[in-house]
Amino acid sequence: MNIELLLAYIQKKLTDDLFQLGLYQCLLSFLVACFVSVVSIPVVIKISELKFLMEKPGVRSSHKQATPTFGGIAIFAAILISYFLWPAIDQTDIYRTNLSVVGMAILFFIGIKDDMVGIDPNKKIFFQILPSLILIFFGKLRIDYLYGIFGFYHINDLFSVLITCFIFIAIINAINLIDGIDGLAGGIATLASLTFGGWFLLTGHFSMACLAFTLSGALVGFLRFNFSHTSKIFMGNTGSLILGFLLSFFAVRFVNLNNTYRFDPTSFFNAPIIAIVILIVPIFDTLRVFLVRILAGRSPFSADRNHMHHILIDNGLSHAAATLVLCTMSLANTVLFFLFHRNISNTMSLVILIGMFFVYMAAGVLLKTMARVRAISKPRRKGLFVRQLLSTVSRKDMLKYL
Repeated sequence: MNIELLLAYIQKKLTDDLFQLGLYQCLLSFLVACFVSVVSIPVVIKISELKFLMEKPGVRSSHKQATPTFGGIAIFAAILISYFLWPAIDQTDIYRTNLSVVGMAILFFIGIKDDMVGIDPNKKIFFQILPSLILIFFGKLRIDYLYGIFGFYHINDLFSVLITCFIFIAIINAINLIDGIDGLAGGIATLASLTFGGWFLLTGHFSMACLAFTLSGALVGFLRFNFSHTSKIFMGNTGSLILGFLLSFFAVRFVNLNNTYRFDPTSFFNAPIIAIVILIVPIFDTLRVFLVRILAGRSPFSADRNHMHHILIDNGLSHAAATLVLCTMSLANTVLFFLFHRNISNTMSLVILIGMFFVYMAAGVLLKTMARVRAISKPRRKGLFVRQLLSTVSRKDMLKYL
């Protein structure tokens, strides 16, 4: 894709009446979803407090007090209300978006059960596969073209179904795994949904664009409380499952459409690489954590504090600062890729991403070492401070205060 052609295309689109209508609908969907989220979350918090539906701090927790974990309920409600409030402008994807709501509903109830009483991991995977297969078979949504990556182009139906299903499971669990500190999963998902939504809007897929902007609006309203000190709430598994499912839907449809419209000025010959870059933080972090656990001889699904956000927190960063670092990394990688991707093949782009992943691994090792040094030296610094303080106080003064 040529940047100059894209800018000219956008200027032309801005004068198109249908595009303007779609843009207004997306902006209104964003605002309504944000409003519904902001209004409904205090109600969810109040009910959670009255019914003692709170998550207590644990060994791996980054919070210090019991906190409601049902923010996903408000996110789900905000998406439903703001998305179905307007008539569909285009009919291209309306059936697929409706099927995605069916998938969200399934994951919504599974997430609530998981947040309240827990759920068997095998059942959880099954109910992640089920909504994915609904979109794959009923919505005919699948990755059947690999854009020449390692010489592969068109693939048969069996492999396309397996690859698409794997993408859904991988992204759903990746979003679930990075939901460990305030604002991270919500911030990454907001950036990703706005990026995908912007492209859907430009290409006239208004149903997809409306759903993407609705999700981002619901998350902006949620983040206002997720960062709050007095009325904090977590999205819980309910929210992270919904986020992961919708982002998977956007990513697969983005790759799928760029193959269909690859001669359009807005199409990308490297759409799969772009989808990976947009979701680079959850993908890299999940791969890194799994690899570290396997190399340590443990199950890749065992719990620990090896996520990058945990390492940043252990190095003294606040939740907001750690989230800002990782969201900035995601945004910077996306912008840089759009600026410098022009003459690079998809195979070479993937090789570069693999190299970046090993740099990410090395950064994790370095930061983990720094965190350990900080943990060891901190008690020593405290002890030195106490000794210095005592040396300045006379025995007479000490007896007086005792």
